[in-house]
Amino acid sequence: MDTEHRAVPRSLFLLAVFYGGMVCIAGVLGNKQVSLGPVSQIGDWVGIGPLAVEAGIFAFLLLVSVSSAVAELHGRAVANRLVLFGFIPLLMSVALSWLVHALPASSEMQPEGLAAVQYILGATWRIWLGGITAYGISTLLNVTIFSALKREGGGLMWLRSAVAGVLSQIVDTLIFVTIAFYGVFPIFELLVGQMLAKVVLSAVLVPLLIYIFVWIARAVDGN
Repeated sequence: MDTEHRAVPRSLFLLAVFYGGMVCIAGVLGNKQVSLGPVSQIGDWVGIGPLAVEAGIFAFLLLVSVSSAVAELHGRAVANRLVLFGFIPLLMSVALSWLVHALPASSEMQPEGLAAVQYILGATWRIWLGGITAYGISTLLNVTIFSALKREGGGLMWLRSAVAGVLSQIVDTLIFVTIAFYGVFPIFELLVGQMLAKVVLSAVLVPLLIYIFVWIARAVDGN
């Protein structure tokens, strides 16, 4: 029996490889809180200072941008499969982190180095669960909104990407912070700060990144 051979576009293969790498590194980067934005001061009045945001947002913005670019080029179904396949490296990275954290360390390791890597690898189950759940729901939501706006006649890709990115980041923040930290400490201020920073970054960076990924993909495929 003859079987139909469907070649995977070169750009889709490259974007998928890049996507898998960003899925894994996002959890590592998330261990650092970065400060964004200057403190505004007029006389003795001090306005909103730098916003603290977990650095995994930078990898996650790339995930959102890549999945949206794939949806633009290959359709919503392919982009959704990319997101679902992303669970494979994500879950494997979690399993390997737990394994390496549990294995005994070499006596030759420096104590400060051991303490640092054990801290990074030893995230609580709530943090892992929050990250995995937020990834799946918010990224699929982003693809859904981005594709739905296109289907409804929204030809402006920058607008579709900004709306989808902002809404998905709001959902991502609500899910992750609630699952990871609810009951541990008051989360309202953390929610507000994270949400504000992520919304601004999504509105500014995601449209630009999607245009870049779409341009690269078309160049790689010779279009």
